[in-house]
Amino acid sequence: MTTSPSPLPLSEDALRQALAAGYRRLAQLGLNSGSAGNISCRFDGGALISPTGADADTIDPQALVSITLDGETRGAGIPSSEWAMHTAIYRRYPQAEAVVHTHSDACVALSAHRRPIPAFHYMLAGFGGDDIPCAQYATFGTDALAQSAVDALENRNACLLANHGMICYAATVEKAVANAAKLETLARQYWMSAQLGAPVILDAQEMETVRQRYRGYGKSRLPTRD
Repeated sequence: MTTSPSPLPLSEDALRQALAAGYRRLAQLGLNSGSAGNISCRFDGGALISPTGADADTIDPQALVSITLDGETRGAGIPSSEWAMHTAIYRRYPQAEAVVHTHSDACVALSAHRRPIPAFHYMLAGFGGDDIPCAQYATFGTDALAQSAVDALENRNACLLANHGMICYAATVEKAVANAAKLETLARQYWMSAQLGAPVILDAQEMETVRQRYRGYGKSRLPTRD
């Protein structure tokens, strides 16, 4: 049986284009406004990250800032104030290739109550666990916030940030943006459901069943030919 070759790594220019497109997409989806939020991807042993004060209407792929995982700037530009949170995730989770942080409305609303999103819907399983945890509060742009975020992401690929917003990671920029959009939808649906009272929560066994089904989701059930 033949196997598909692994995709070749993207060039720096392609990564810059993808990040700029992702940043614009976050604004188009209403997940960020103005210069709120940031986006990054692994690059050359470090990362490319949106610059401080970036705006979706004017973001330039060449203005994205190259940094080391220790936060040293490689070249021109000033990285987002949340660079420490991004690089901490890359150091802690080798599977993280792209990171998205937003101030999306429903995620911010829930984070202000410092409450996780429980398994009110089976799609939460796609984020790795039985809930979306809320990281402990810390001042934006600090090492304390970075530590809080990476701790909350244990066995997860997304979390809320208390009184702040959300952060997630994925294998590609496009997938990270999609995960951010999915999390905002689930946060809004949970908030709506809670208006009627506490929703029924799926138990751990059912969530594990969902994760097992996800592992084969979208794969052909037709027999393969050697």
